[in-house]
Amino acid sequence: MTSPFHLTILSIGFAMAAPASANASGPHGSSGNELQQVQGIVSTLIRDNQTFMRGKDKAYFQQFSEKQTPRATVVTCSDSRVHTPAMDKTPDNDLFMVRNIGNQLSTAEGSVEYGVRHLNTPLLIFIGHAVCGAVKAASGDYTSLEEPIKKELATIQIPKGIDVTDGVLLNINNQVDHAMNKFKDMTSANKLAVIGAFYDFRNDLGFGFGKLVITNINGETDPAKIKAAVAGGHLIGAPVH
Repeated sequence: MTSPFHLTILSIGFAMAAPASANASGPHGSSGNELQQVQGIVSTLIRDNQTFMRGKDKAYFQQFSEKQTPRATVVTCSDSRVHTPAMDKTPDNDLFMVRNIGNQLSTAEGSVEYGVRHLNTPLLIFIGHAVCGAVKAASGDYTSLEEPIKKELATIQIPKGIDVTDGVLLNINNQVDHAMNKFKDMTSANKLAVIGAFYDFRNDLGFGFGKLVITNINGETDPAKIKAAVAGGHLIGAPVH
């Protein structure tokens, strides 16, 4: 039997999926444009979810209904231009996603620790991206921003005035180094690979729009050695220093 709570959720879902009235007006006699925009967003989410559901049967969800077994812990930026399907066509139960501004270990340490040590993912990957707002802010004067934001920007260790692409690449390397130190017991025992990557939706690195470029493998940043390691499958235990 459907509970009253579930019935309420269903009624909200159907109501939000309904078209917005052209004469809708918001609080204090406003035009209601904001409310219509929110309603449109939620309607789209519901519609897209229904499309997703139609493409999956019960057996698909039963594979991971009781336990998650992801293959990688991924730390990436909260930026809306960075999205999971760009790097994994079937991310369900595949990627343990951790998102924050600047794709940092310091501001999400517990989540990363859980993925690596409790879910036993053999791969930890930090993904930065083109024109990262957090990196740009961290390289400038952010003293006027809200305290919680300043606190997160303070852990992005890059020089002031650095070019944003160079800053993103440096930040990726810093995150990999931090993780290599934190999980030294696992990397030394060849139980964990730590990788850095740059999601390039603007083609700043010249390899193509939307390319996920591997920029660091266990501390190694030389492109030729990275290419050889990826081609040869030598990712675990591949610190080349």
